[in-house]
Amino acid sequence: MSAELTPKLVLRNVSMAYTTRSGSILAIDNLSCQVYDREIVTIVGTSGCGKSTLLRMIAGLIKPTAGEMLLDNRQITGPGPDRGMVFQSYTLFPWLTVRKNVEFGLKIKGIPEKERREIASHFLNIVGLKGFENVYPKSLSGGMKQRVAIARALANDPDILLMDEPFGALDAQTRSLMQELLLKVWAESHKTILFVTHDVDEAIFLGDRVYVMSARPGRIREEIEVPLERPRTYEMLTTETFMRVKRAVLQIIHEESVKAIQHEAIGGQA
Repeated sequence: MSAELTPKLVLRNVSMAYTTRSGSILAIDNLSCQVYDREIVTIVGTSGCGKSTLLRMIAGLIKPTAGEMLLDNRQITGPGPDRGMVFQSYTLFPWLTVRKNVEFGLKIKGIPEKERREIASHFLNIVGLKGFENVYPKSLSGGMKQRVAIARALANDPDILLMDEPFGALDAQTRSLMQELLLKVWAESHKTILFVTHDVDEAIFLGDRVYVMSARPGRIREEIEVPLERPRTYEMLTTETFMRVKRAVLQIIHEESVKAIQHEAIGGQA
């Protein structure tokens, strides 16, 4: 990424410590990274490295112990409409129809009903749910529920879309379809996306860059550019370029997993 461009999201020396009965636990330590406008950046790492904690800090759901977070040069101090969040769990309101779920944030903003319906219809069409506007979430499959969640996040027109393993609970075939859908939505909306996943193939297939985190306490161990052209196709997963990036990411994750196991073993002996 060109050094001349101004980053959209900047994290500088961010740390996060939790206080427990047994003492303080450092989840994230002195982490710095940046995301540029219209970029898809993915984050991978060992289990418990702080990936989701990092995303929740950016969303303003928890406050870092130290450091600075900026979105468009504005300090992140709490939740805000400039950030849209999509979780792994299906966070839809079961008592509202698909359309009403997508309109929910717009209604809170005071957007008139006619405009709300037009915006909701636009994004439901983009995610392939035209005709399901009046259906309730209980009648939808997991993949369809996540489509609604993505449409709802986009309807609020956030400056950045934060995605916390949104396809992790889906079967392999549905997951592949959702990845393709996300790339289609990104191509049409030009949204900046920060995407957390434990799936290395997914991280490489979606991302312009992959941040690989260290074992806890989480830091950015490596930043890896993904030299695959867009639009992406699944044929790319078998190319030597893809496999080269995958080997590099897996090697780092393996090294960090070994460190985590050794640290736990030493801690257990202490």
